[in-house]
Amino acid sequence: MSDKEQLTFEFDERPTIKGFPELRWTGKRPYKYTQYFPAQLRERYGEETDGWINKIFWGDNLQVMSHMLKEYRGQIDMIYIDPPFDSKAQYKKTIKINSKDVSNDMMSFEEVQYKDIWTNDTYLQFLYERLIIMRELLKDTGSIWVHCDQSKGHYIKIILDEVFGQDNFVNQITWKRTFAHGDSGQGAKHLGRISDYIYLYGKSSAVNLNSIYVPYEKSYIERVFSGKDDDGRRWQSVSLTAPGGASKGNPSYNFLGVTRYWQYSKANMEKLYAEGKIYQSKPGAVPRRKMYLDEAKGVPLQDIWTDIVPVQGLSNENENYPTQKPITLLERIIKLTSNPGDLVFDCFMGSGTTQAVAMKLGRRFIGADINLGAVQTTTKRLLHIADNLRNELGDEETKYTGFEVYNVNNYDFFRNPVEARDLLIQALEIQPFSQSNVWDGELDGRMVKIMPVNRIATKADLEELKANLPYKIYEKRKEDNPNQPVERITIVCMGHEPDLKAALEVDLDYKLDIEIVDILRDKSELQLKREAEAEIVRENDKLVIRAFYPMNLLQKLSLQKEYVDDWRQLVESIMIDWNYDGVVLQPSVTDIPGKKEMVGGVYDIPKNAGTIKVKITDLLSESLEMEV
Repeated sequence: MSDKEQLTFEFDERPTIKGFPELRWTGKRPYKYTQYFPAQLRERYGEETDGWINKIFWGDNLQVMSHMLKEYRGQIDMIYIDPPFDSKAQYKKTIKINSKDVSNDMMSFEEVQYKDIWTNDTYLQFLYERLIIMRELLKDTGSIWVHCDQSKGHYIKIILDEVFGQDNFVNQITWKRTFAHGDSGQGAKHLGRISDYIYLYGKSSAVNLNSIYVPYEKSYIERVFSGKDDDGRRWQSVSLTAPGGASKGNPSYNFLGVTRYWQYSKANMEKLYAEGKIYQSKPGAVPRRKMYLDEAKGVPLQDIWTDIVPVQGLSNENENYPTQKPITLLERIIKLTSNPGDLVFDCFMGSGTTQAVAMKLGRRFIGADINLGAVQTTTKRLLHIADNLRNELGDEETKYTGFEVYNVNNYDFFRNPVEARDLLIQALEIQPFSQSNVWDGELDGRMVKIMPVNRIATKADLEELKANLPYKIYEKRKEDNPNQPVERITIVCMGHEPDLKAALEVDLDYKLDIEIVDILRDKSELQLKREAEAEIVRENDKLVIRAFYPMNLLQKLSLQKEYVDDWRQLVESIMIDWNYDGVVLQPSVTDIPGKKEMVGGVYDIPKNAGTIKVKITDLLSESLEMEV
């Protein structure tokens, strides 16, 4: 398949008909085709199981899914996404630096991971396009779970109705994620917001939905399971009389002096009686069965979940990643609409909870995230789980512990989108605008628009810009100076479609002076970030890392006026491939220290070692890769 080939969808936009509600927004565009984007295999951990190896993609999930359509269209059993909520907040990760004496407190500072600040129209189009591709990826029996809150949940529900069909709506789950909230009470403008919402849809009415039961509450047990045997075993009394009588084909016979239509055969009744599970309150009374508490399944799962707590600060599962969701939540979701061996997908991966739970439960998985920090966090987490699973004995269920890490569209320039915009503004010496729905800043009298980073800019990306241009001002300028451009525009992008400039000029009935700054083409002229450095040597049969200098992290620490006396304090992980093939890193050493530990820095070189590739990842998730 050519890198430029387009992939079309079967999705048809619903016609506007009387009685059918639809959600409209400025710049709403049909989405019926996409471009195929290549992916590059960067790392491989573990081996295939039954011909399958899990996959993690680093890149814009629209491009990741466009890449996936070639191979996985109609192949995914279950999708869970926890997308941006448009919470009007920016989410930070606390970077903690181990002191050399691990008994001392750790130095720390905050690093922005992503901003969740949108305009209505941009946010809705963003989700709309991605949900359409997700539908294409699902099997006909597949399901999708969309996690949201009160900010945009009502809009998302209508979009899901449009994309998946109202008839394929299964449930709205209300998750009570916390208890009393500090934003309510005397003087507050709203009640405490303690719930999230999760929408469950099937691609068709044939969605797979497994049965899950939750334990009875203590008050219910004491009230209903009031009987107790001598050993303290609790039970409740259940009628043995079969509903429906003879018309349902129930057996009729005399049992303990009572003739009735019975639920069980005579042999089963006698067996239960012999086991002490059937009793009579008095001779001749209708026999009753003891339903034991330890045999009861519990209450069938309902659509309000109050028994799952969020990730706590000191919890062992806390990955120090903003908006991380608890393992118990994803365990319940994955068990509900998938089975062992099924393929699970999450393209807003974050800390990797979906992938971690899928691995534990014997599901295959694919994950994606635009933030390199998310990819690094997930990789480290999955390696730890895979190691634990391989050490477990007696588990007969197949576990898919191997995984590969890809990037899409040469997505290897910036660590995260928040950093990218700030770095570009600094490198190009743009005068930033703090509050503008249209422009990011001004440069030499030109209005600057920074397009989505780490992927090529397309004509579709221009829609937000066109929707927010000051057309009234342009009309006045055109009237005053008809031969002059109404605006001088600089578009900053990471590669672009060849006709991007012409498309903007044709679509707008104004004379414009448009300049495109392509970072992929011009990046050699820009000082965007300082690369890390390291001193790595072979000493006899040892590989020794003598020093490591993560320049961006050190710069941040200098601004914090912190002091680090051991390079290992700055390292999140070290991976070593003793026989690097020049293309894919396949580490046999994964040195990932615990929360109060540091990497070793000295490693035994095996006798069969060839070209050695070392990957050192710092606390900002930036990596240095060196061949030794």
